Amino acid sequence: MTAHAAAATHANWLRGLEDPAPRGRLVCFPHAGGSAAFFHPWRRHLPEGLGLLAVQYPGRADRIREPCATDVAQLAVPITRALDMLPDPLVLFGHSMGATIAHEVARRIGRPITLAVSGRPGPARARRTAWHRTDDATLWDRVRELGGLPTEIADLAELRDLMLPILRADYRLSERHSYLPTPPLPGRVVAMIGDRDPEVTAAEAREWESSTTGGFDQRTYEGDHFYLVPHRDTVVRDLAALVLAP
Repeated sequence: MTAHAAAATHANWLRGLEDPAPRGRLVCFPHAGGSAAFFHPWRRHLPEGLGLLAVQYPGRADRIREPCATDVAQLAVPITRALDMLPDPLVLFGHSMGATIAHEVARRIGRPITLAVSGRPGPARARRTAWHRTDDATLWDRVRELGGLPTEIADLAELRDLMLPILRADYRLSERHSYLPTPPLPGRVVAMIGDRDPEVTAAEAREWESSTTGGFDQRTYEGDHFYLVPHRDTVVRDLAALVLAP
């Protein structure tokens, strides 16, 4: 890939403002229905000198006119290309569906990097669900129950109509994804969960240990599936420490 093409790929997939020469970067992958904007408030909690980049999936925000991806590889391949031009240290953080995509990117990068996965069972323990096949009301109620939408926003009919096609596409992509056993990652893996998350148990999160030979750690926070919202400062601090770890 030429330098021009690499820069274009980077600009299309990654959002963020950072120092010209950061000491390291945290790259964040949103959940189903989420966009890069979810991670914008994290910047004020990040230590000076560290870069924060958030992945922008097609079909939302400034990429609203693009069709949503139908396969995890449609996301993982170009995102990997966008990250290839970034030097180490690099930490990938993915929440929920984002954990699956971040894992697929980490597999393709080809060098040891740290992967932090949140709110997701280990790849071999993925739950078999079919929320994307439910009606609009059921799918919307499911998203509300997980805590990703404030009540005052979730009650807006206009937002519901805008988000449902994106949510359904993301759930379809995630629920149809089949994990194929591959060699374990050479870099460290950290599994992060809320202690009341209905989407993953501590035992399911521990299954991520089998996906790496580079060391494993599991961290539990108080809260539900979106524990990382009320504990934003702690989560960002913990992730920043991973970026700066020797």
